[in-house]
Amino acid sequence: MKNIASSLHSKIHEWIDAFGFRLNASQTNRKRNIVTKHYFFKTFNFFEKADLKHPERVEFLCFDAYGERIKVNSLLDLQAAFFENISQLK
Repeated sequence: MKNIASSLHSKIHEWIDAFGFRLNASQTNRKRNIVTKHYFFKTFNFFEKADLKHPERVEFLCFDAYGERIKVNSLLDLQAAFFENISQLK
């Protein structure tokens, strides 16, 4: 399971780097040792939540075009939400 999580993390970061996503904000909760990073590209936003004690436990969260939360379990989930959001731009 650890390899799957790190693989997802690296695939997502390779993809967002290739597209040109920007890190908008980063917050650290020192009590819980959790870092939350907010990335954006035009009108699309998503969040990365990482546990500093267990770096393999990274969670990604984004929103669809209607504002519904989508938990990202694969790179395809993130890409589908991204392209749906971008296609709404005119």
